[in-house]
Formats: sequence, C-alpha cells, structure tokens
Amino acid sequence: MTRRSDSDNDGETSSPSPSWRPKKCKGEKHVSFPPDEEIVSGFAERKDTINVDSLTLAEVIEAYKRSCDKHKVEPKPKILEQLEVTSLNGRAPCLDLKGERLDHLSCEALEVILKSLSFDFINLQAAELEENGASSLLDMILYYESTPHLDISDNTGMGISGWKALSHLIKQSVCLLRLDVCNVALLQYPAQVLSRALLSSRLTVLHLQSTCLSGRPLFTLVAALKSNRALRELYLSNNNLNSEQDSMQLGDLLRYNSSITTLDLSNNTIANSGLEEICEGLRVQTDGLKVLILWNNQITNNGLVHLAKVLPVLKTLETLNLGENNLQNRGIHTLRESLMMNHSLLQLGLEHTHITCEGAVALAEFLAESRQIQRLDVRENEVRAGGLMALSLALRINHSLISLDLDHTPKQEQEDFLMETQKSLLREISELCTGNAARHRIATETELP
Repeated sequence: MTRRSDSDNDGETSSPSPSWRPKKCKGEKHVSFPPDEEIVSGFAERKDTINVDSLTLAEVIEAYKRSCDKHKVEPKPKILEQLEVTSLNGRAPCLDLKGERLDHLSCEALEVILKSLSFDFINLQAAELEENGASSLLDMILYYESTPHLDISDNTGMGISGWKALSHLIKQSVCLLRLDVCNVALLQYPAQVLSRALLSSRLTVLHLQSTCLSGRPLFTLVAALKSNRALRELYLSNNNLNSEQDSMQLGDLLRYNSSITTLDLSNNTIANSGLEEICEGLRVQTDGLKVLILWNNQITNNGLVHLAKVLPVLKTLETLNLGENNLQNRGIHTLRESLMMNHSLLQLGLEHTHITCEGAVALAEFLAESRQIQRLDVRENEVRAGGLMALSLALRINHSLISLDLDHTPKQEQEDFLMETQKSLLREISELCTGNAARHRIATETELP
C-alpha cells in the first residue's frame, strides 16, 4: 500500500494558489507502506534489517548512525545525546529537535528511531522543514503513532505535500491529542486543509498563536469547529482578531460548540463590540466554556456592560482573565453585582487594569459575598493602604480565596506610616490566604474516599 499520491486533494473543489503548488523535484522520494508491517522511507529497506522488538538502546543508536550514513547525512549530536538517556520502557518523555535543521534526508534518517521508540512530545519547532522532508516525517509519525503531542511551529516551508501530510496525521491518528502550529501564516491552502482535517480529528488541544487567522482563515476554521466535539482547548492569541467579523465568528463558535472548555484570545483587538458578540455566544451555552482569556484586547468599562449581563447565567465559567485592559474603577463597579450573582467563577484576573483603592474596595465587597472564588489577581494596579485594608477585612469573612496576587513592593504614600501599614496588610492578607488554603486542603482530603 503506497502513501497517497499528490493528486489526492482531500476532496477539494478548487486548486490551491500558485504559491502553494508543490515543487516537482527530480528523484523526489516519499514514505511508502508495503503490504507487510514495515514502513519504508525513501528507497525500500529489507524487512530483516531491524527487529524492533529485540532492540536495545545501544542498537537504536547504532541503527540511527547507519541510517545517517546510508542517507549521507551527519548524525545530529542533539539526537544522540537524547537517545543516550532515553528509556525503552513505555514512551520516552521528549524528542526535542527544536532549531535543528532537518532537510529531506535528515528526516528519512529518523525513521529507525520512530519505528523503535515513541515519545510523549516531539518538538519540531523551527526545524526548517521543507516540503518533501515534512511530508515524509509526518507520514512516519502517523504510521508509527509516535506521539500524543506534536509541535511544528515556525516551519514556513512545508509546501502542499507537507500540509497534506499534516492533514492526514490529524484525521487518522488515534494517538495525537495536542498539536502546536504557531508562527506560521495559515493562509489559503494551509487553512483549508487544517480546517477540513478538524472535521474528524481526535485532537483535544490546538495551539494556533500568531498564525494570521484574521478574516477568511478564521471563518474556515470556525466552520469546521462548529461540528467538532473532540477539541477542548483552543489558543488563538496574537492573531490580530478584530472586533467585527472575527468576533462575530467567535460568537458563532460559542453558540454552536459547547465542547470547547478553554478559549485563549490574548493580544488581539476584540474591543467592546467584539466582547458583545462573544457574550451573545456565551449566553446560549448551558454547558461549555470554563476558561476565557481576554488579556490585552482593548476592552474598557463600556464593554464590561455586556459581560455583566451574561455572568449571572453562566454555569460553567471558572476562569476569566481580563488583565491588561483599561477597565478602571468604573469597570469593577460594573462587574461587582454580576460577580456576586455568578456561582461558578473560581479565578479572576485583573492585572494592570488601571484600578485604584476604589476598585479594590468594590472587589472586597465581592469577596465578602463570594463562597467559591479561589484566586484573584490585582497586580500592577495602584492599590494602596485603603484598598489593602478593605481586601484584608473581606478575607476575614471569605474562606474560599486561597491566592490574592498583589505587588510585593508597597506603593508610594504621602505618609511614611502608611507604607508600613501596607507592609503589615500584605503580610496579613498572605496569612489569611494561607489559612484558607489549609482549610481547603483538609476539606478536599476529607471528601476523598
């Protein structure tokens, strides 16, 4: 059985753009699968070359050196170093090839390792994979079910054959659960094949940071994910996602997909109108998103009005990170009552949101009422003695908060004694959180069978 030919276009109805057409190389080689249980990479090897079941680690290393000699490439010192401390019992922790240049023949030489060992994580980040090498290596990883976690970030030259091989890996692997494809422009063909593969994949975690998703690529991705019920975590930071069409797509995703539990939208431009779209999508979820990260998205107090409307009805949201947005004290006042009415939130991130003691007092009022909040982050805000006093008093009532993240260095005050007051309050807050953590630990141990 031979590997699919390049004429197999995954059911596409339109041809890819010229920039993604495969290069026709003389003597181009691909992984092929003969009828027996051996994979052959490049030119066919004899079946009796390696008996995988009886290999020792030293024999794997020697086989890799012979394979390198056969393919006329130098063994990678980084690979040899890792193999020397690898165990043959179960999966090895990692095959780290980050930053190693892997041309086609270097990829072919890796087959003896992949047929002998499996890994918890294979890191191919910035390996300079080119089309033929990427295609062969990804086919090997699929055939041998080599890893549940693969990182192919920072590889911009994989071409059509490489992306097609990745698509087949995503669709067919029963082992691969997490995929990182970051710092690669997912335009046109890559976006199409990746999205099509997600229609039937087993992936549970997908990292697509810095992949130029804004516009058509996000539309294509969301169309596939609306019907995907396997994916649990989706990371889309640094993609220039905007407050208009992109946010509408994200709202649609949340309307139709309640399987995704983590959505990271950090460092985009969702803004207030985009947050409204996302909240409308959240409103229809009865079971779904647990973690929403909106760090640095140009959100202000005006946008929090939409969040305040939906927070009381959310049943599953446990972590909300609004850090690095200009919320100010007004934003905290806007959220205060809704936070009190919500009974699922465990972690709230408000780092560098331009709040002062007034905002801290509003948060203290929320803490005094909450019975489930466990972590609150208010670092890099101008919270001085007055705000710390309010938080400390609230913690004497609140027994759920086990971590209140504050700046360790006291803020400047007009009077010296207030600086000492800050230090005393910071110690008291830390002690109160430690006490809550101890009670929480005892309660958890008591509940265990």
